[in-house]
Amino acid sequence: MAVPDSEAQYVTFGLDDECFAVPVEVVREILDHQDAFRIPHGPDYLLGLRDVRGQGVPVIDLRLRLGMSRTTKTPHTRILVIDVKIADKALTLGLVADRVFEVTSFKHQSVESAPDIGVRWPSEYIAGVVRRETGFVVIIDLAKLFSPADAVSLVSADAGRTVAGSAAI
Repeated sequence: MAVPDSEAQYVTFGLDDECFAVPVEVVREILDHQDAFRIPHGPDYLLGLRDVRGQGVPVIDLRLRLGMSRTTKTPHTRILVIDVKIADKALTLGLVADRVFEVTSFKHQSVESAPDIGVRWPSEYIAGVVRRETGFVVIIDLAKLFSPADAVSLVSADAGRTVAGSAAI
């Protein structure tokens, strides 16, 4: 008896002309883009904080984090609210995407490792690549996209907003 291929579900989204994906189980919700409350002295990719159901959530310009140009807001721009564990810290982050496409399944056997292009290039955040008729989908390993130092900065940004918000009461 043949064992069916196992599959995993992913949320696919676009940054510029490229297609990326994250596991569906880390995505809490997808929101329309709104400007974030700015955090002074944060990393360039940290746009600020956004209130998501009473929680201050750090909002990340994923294009900047991946070395691309800054996101330009359009009617299709969305924020993926994700829960991810980075350096033993559970974080909720908002990732800005140019557009969200769909939830789709990929068979585990169709996920290839990141290609070796022969030059020094930080590809450790790539969990895998899937070929499609229209091109490739890059699956992002969110825990590897952010360093432990990033996790501390992002937790501090959220804590600073919470403390500032409670002090105002």
